[in-house]
Amino acid sequence: MLTLFLIFTISVLSYRQRKMKTKHIAALAIIASSAISALAKDEIIMTVNGVDVPRSEFEYLYHKNQQQQVDPQSLEEYAEMFKIYKLKVADALHQRLDTVSAFKSEMNQYKKDLATPYMTDSIFLNSLVKEAFDLSKEEVEAFHIMLAKGPSDDETKKAREQADSLRQVLLNGGDFSELAAKYSVDRASSNSGGRMGYIVSGRFPYAFEKAAYSLAPGQISEIVESPQGFHILKGGKHRPARGTVLVEHIMKMVPPTATAEQQAAAKASIDSIYKVVAANPEKFEDLARELSDDKGSGRQGGKLNWFGAGMMVEPFDSASFALNVNEISMPVKSQYGWHIIRKLDAKAPASINEIKPLVLKRIANPQDERFNLVEKNLINNLRKKHKKILQKQNLDDEALKEVEYEWLYANEPDYRNLLNEYREGSLLYEASVREVWDKAAKDEDGLNEYFNAHRDEYKWTKPHVKGILVQAANDSVASLVRASLREISDDNGFKALKKQYIGKASMDKVLVEEGQNAMVDNIMFGGEPVTPSNKKYTVYFIFDPKLLDAPETMSDVKSLVTSDYQNKLEHDWVENLKSRYPVKVNEKVLKKVK
Repeated sequence: MLTLFLIFTISVLSYRQRKMKTKHIAALAIIASSAISALAKDEIIMTVNGVDVPRSEFEYLYHKNQQQQVDPQSLEEYAEMFKIYKLKVADALHQRLDTVSAFKSEMNQYKKDLATPYMTDSIFLNSLVKEAFDLSKEEVEAFHIMLAKGPSDDETKKAREQADSLRQVLLNGGDFSELAAKYSVDRASSNSGGRMGYIVSGRFPYAFEKAAYSLAPGQISEIVESPQGFHILKGGKHRPARGTVLVEHIMKMVPPTATAEQQAAAKASIDSIYKVVAANPEKFEDLARELSDDKGSGRQGGKLNWFGAGMMVEPFDSASFALNVNEISMPVKSQYGWHIIRKLDAKAPASINEIKPLVLKRIANPQDERFNLVEKNLINNLRKKHKKILQKQNLDDEALKEVEYEWLYANEPDYRNLLNEYREGSLLYEASVREVWDKAAKDEDGLNEYFNAHRDEYKWTKPHVKGILVQAANDSVASLVRASLREISDDNGFKALKKQYIGKASMDKVLVEEGQNAMVDNIMFGGEPVTPSNKKYTVYFIFDPKLLDAPETMSDVKSLVTSDYQNKLEHDWVENLKSRYPVKVNEKVLKKVK
């Protein structure tokens, strides 16, 4: 008899035959064979339409169900429900719902997602986290010359060749500052001899950071490629990491083209502001809002976001870290102008536990170079693990992963149970949609037939008013609406009429008992007059009112009828399944379930 595993394997194989070379199937057959061997030790608790259900699968779902129930079911009750569940799955397979492309795509993705924790090398990931943490303990002075990649492969190749040439010039004694000023596309640093200031890890491409931190002062790096371009780095000084700071500032901008008079005016302005805040620090934020040329921070009283080394220009960076909390600096000149800085708070460098989730998030990004390192490490581990299969088959990386998924299915019960549960739950859902929910929702004839056959089951304890409640702007409009309503014969006509009178009248079909609608109560039951909530409307009436002791048509109780009709379809479906698909329960094994 076919096992559940083989059904799953057949599904996977049918998909993969279109995606991979035929030679990969033999490798999966080896894994399938080991799976059958592993599951052979598992007792069979029941067989549904020729498919064996192992005791482990039943127990897994039974115990999970018991934990989720307020009133746990008896073993016998659950076994009966489980049989029906498996019958529906059998029917879904008979309908070949597992061959639908959307289902296969969803299952393939879930299979991969579920396997991720099993295939993750935590030791390797932790080594990358440790590496990042070790780098974060220091700030390093970085110098670089950057050549941008071009829009075409040829232009990118030329940029790489130029980088090689410049590096050779540097190794032969060329002046780094002169070459940076002439060739580097990073204008923020090229005007300073390629100096980027002190940087911290976690803010630049992985290879760039590795080079910056590994170079001795003055040492020239190999060519470093980043997504943006090619870099030649020069080693700089190292110092202990200072953490991050929170500051606010008042800025008077000095454009690069400023005249001597404009520069002097900016200096005089910042000095004047400084005298005020030095004498009365409480005015700092008000003056920032009023006078700072940095309007973005000015609206926040001058407050900037938390920042660390390399995130702000010098000497703004150094001045900010040098201040004590709540201390205000004297005017500081940067390449953008003058600043008065007040330090609000400071944080020590992050611990390894704080850094870990940030590093793992970066590594999960395919743009991060470590993403490829993790992938390469995974493939190396899989090649070692499945060495025997690789001796017989030359598999590519994706096929090797498929081998691992099958191995997990055969050897990891939690993985197998979750995958089976998701797969069969999805099949059951799709089958139920087709056989019950969609049929009940769309089968108007069936709903009407069911209602007419069960009229006595749908009764009301109070009479209901049925009609169209109309609210109109005035008596003239009300008369026009009344006349128009007499002419319509279906829902489409009613919808068109509502649209025609938008702004002049509203029309709503109602089916309510006394006490549920004040306007209906006034008209039909002698209730108090009502003032419409919409002031545009002054007149209201019910068109073609009926006082009903019981539902007139199926639509009067459609939600109830639909629910009952669904139950009928469900019952009929299950009875049909019981007659079509044989079920055999091994009572001895069932009694062993705890």
